[in-house]
Amino acid sequence: MNLEKFIEHATPRRVLAVVVSQNGQEIGRHLWEPICRRNVYSATKTFTCTAVGLAVKEGLLSLDEKLTDAFAEDLPESVDENLQKATVNDLLTMCLGQAEGHLMGKDRVWVKEDDWVKYALSFPFAYEPGTHFVYNNVGPYLAGILVQRRAGCNMMEYLYPRLFKPLGIKRTVCEIDPLGNTFGAGGLLISIDELHRLGLLYLQRGNWEGKQILTEEWVDDCLTKQSENDGHDPFGYGRLIWGEDKGGWRISGKYGQMSMIFREKNAVITVVSECREGDALRKCILDDIYSQL
Repeated sequence: MNLEKFIEHATPRRVLAVVVSQNGQEIGRHLWEPICRRNVYSATKTFTCTAVGLAVKEGLLSLDEKLTDAFAEDLPESVDENLQKATVNDLLTMCLGQAEGHLMGKDRVWVKEDDWVKYALSFPFAYEPGTHFVYNNVGPYLAGILVQRRAGCNMMEYLYPRLFKPLGIKRTVCEIDPLGNTFGAGGLLISIDELHRLGLLYLQRGNWEGKQILTEEWVDDCLTKQSENDGHDPFGYGRLIWGEDKGGWRISGKYGQMSMIFREKNAVITVVSECREGDALRKCILDDIYSQL
């Protein structure tokens, strides 16, 4: 694969590395800096979704569980009608029902409360769950908390034998909340190759070197439009993963941390960046790399 045009367009956008795989083979790679582990921001969410998929597979939780049952000890004094309707699945689609995003990057440093579960559930549920797309860290955070409570360990410990070790990902760390729980909405430290492997796992419908880590049904449902999000992106949203142009799906974090999955091309394109022009970077990837697949 010729990456010259992409390198030309990506360099001023502060891309740090790119890896391309197709049909089970790496076909392109370029590094602007030596590989190291970096904060992949909201790409963490897809790892949390993977943890939920593993917990469902193990019978630790169900997507149909009501949040009022799953978090019975954490509810506000007054539980509104929409919160009563919300399920675990609503934590994964950005259609939880709250009117705005909470526990976002610009907010967390200022939160005075230590118990973020009670804090996250204290905000009004203005909409019926499943009806309004609002990008919100509450859903993936609570999803990660539920996995940790049911598994009896933090999410990094839960994922290590089930996901990280099979994929060749060494132990790592993630942002935590004030009580020491993994913050499943952001803050995971991984390298581009480790992010790329998650993209490959989803491309391969949960199979890794002959082992079925996730069920095919789970992966297929995650890579199916669960909600519309025209105000953010015209391609919809799956389960903690973005729809993408060309029928693709995008594991995505702030400042250009992306693993883009194109099932029809049997390909994954992954970049890590310090980019403030996310839409322009995505166009470069499609124009300069996808077009060669």
